[in-house]
Amino acid sequence: MTTTIPALLRDAAQRFGGRPALVSQQDGAMSYIELDRQADLVAKALIADGALPGDRAAIWAPNMWEWIAAAVGIQRAGGVMVPLNTRLKGGEVADVVRRAGLSRLFVIGPFLGRYYPQMLRDEAMPGLRRRIVLRATPDQLGPGEERWEDFLALAGQTTDAALAEREAGVTPDSIADIMFTSGTTGAPKGAIFDHRRSLGGGRAWANISRQTAEDRYCVFGPFSHNASYKAGWVAGLMTGSTLYWPEAYDAVSILDLIAGNRITVMPAPPTVFQEMLAHPNWRDWDISSYRFLSTGATVVPIELMKRLRAETPIREITTGYGMTECCGSATHTRPGDSMERVAYTVGTAIAGTEIAIAGPDGRRLEPGEQGEVLIRDDKLLIEYLDNPEATRATLDADGWLHSGDVGYLDADGYLKLTDRLKDMYIVGGFNVYPAEIEKQMSGLPGIFQSAIIGVPDQRLGEVGHAFIVRADGSTLTAEEVIAWSKANLANYKVPRGVTFIDALPMNSTGKVVKYALRQMLQSD
Repeated sequence: MTTTIPALLRDAAQRFGGRPALVSQQDGAMSYIELDRQADLVAKALIADGALPGDRAAIWAPNMWEWIAAAVGIQRAGGVMVPLNTRLKGGEVADVVRRAGLSRLFVIGPFLGRYYPQMLRDEAMPGLRRRIVLRATPDQLGPGEERWEDFLALAGQTTDAALAEREAGVTPDSIADIMFTSGTTGAPKGAIFDHRRSLGGGRAWANISRQTAEDRYCVFGPFSHNASYKAGWVAGLMTGSTLYWPEAYDAVSILDLIAGNRITVMPAPPTVFQEMLAHPNWRDWDISSYRFLSTGATVVPIELMKRLRAETPIREITTGYGMTECCGSATHTRPGDSMERVAYTVGTAIAGTEIAIAGPDGRRLEPGEQGEVLIRDDKLLIEYLDNPEATRATLDADGWLHSGDVGYLDADGYLKLTDRLKDMYIVGGFNVYPAEIEKQMSGLPGIFQSAIIGVPDQRLGEVGHAFIVRADGSTLTAEEVIAWSKANLANYKVPRGVTFIDALPMNSTGKVVKYALRQMLQSD
């Protein structure tokens, strides 16, 4: 069994050779052998550039073969890979660059109508040595930016022997990645994982989906997200399956992708399946190859699950639960589970994982008693980057991860989630933490105080709603708040509604009483 991600790709290239590892609409197929060769070029270029074991490099790009080559290349050179979501704005990325001490950044050039490196040109990032731009033309480059092709040309300065020596120093205990996830303190937290843990995340998903080399696996989210990284292409390398991803997210594009490529496995948020079934002619597409559907990450509508089971040829429809801090998977429903189990629970603990429910005093609760969901297994985060207080609050002395979610176990060990201890809400599969937005929104002129809550949304599960107390003399409008948010926040963090109030409801300790805000919206 391979013990590091670079060794996993090396082994996959030997086992699966010229079989397609990746297939995209834009680039066509790339074999396991070629993907491994490209990762070697990245690693050799980094070594030639003076990268040392433990150096940290980020990837800020959409799903593409270069993303995986860069990730494995960073790790093969002994480095730590930091994934960044393309929905982040320049200021959000610069904050991670500074706090994580990043020395190199692989960044997409033109994407979605903008040139991504331009968002960083006014940001102070003194420790960043290289900005390597993917899919850019020479005339697009700004000061301090270089093309991917020019950077890879450095690979010729590193011998195969030097690469082998560096790669041999990468062990299961070497840090593989830092996954930045938001925290209730308002600043994104970097969850640190070694190769053993990250491979554990991929192995867990491969076991849940029972993937083989015959599968055509569509990962739905960005590679910066655990579900498409560890439970995505890492699981694909383990099993020899061929990896696909959508390049557009409308119902027709998704149905075309499934039918045209005979997709067999595809996990995705509920909104994807809602939009598919809402298309009046969805039955015109042959999706009979689709054997394993998994959904979750947000509220799953019961009627959706019933329709999928009754109306589609999909053979197995499942739900599950997990989070970045446990490499993505903690519970999942099982083959043959009833619709009631699939619709109303998130399944039982996966192999090697323990689930417990704790009361406010830490006492373990019995089946049917509601409390905080605790998770324990061997793939939990090591710690949060430079944040011992957050680490202590999340990982206890007995090795239990405190999820912040509230639920209960039934007599058969099936977990039902009922609430959240934290204020976090989920927009289309992306976690959103109000404190982070509130902190950033304090920089908007005209705001005295703000509070963000999640509210139900038929398409995305939940969306944000902002309650704002204006500063004296301010004439700030809802349109201005939304416009500022779109310019400064990732789009899934942008509030969809704004309510101006005279004062935020506070308790005796000065904390905002957010349930009162929810009641205010309901009464309106």
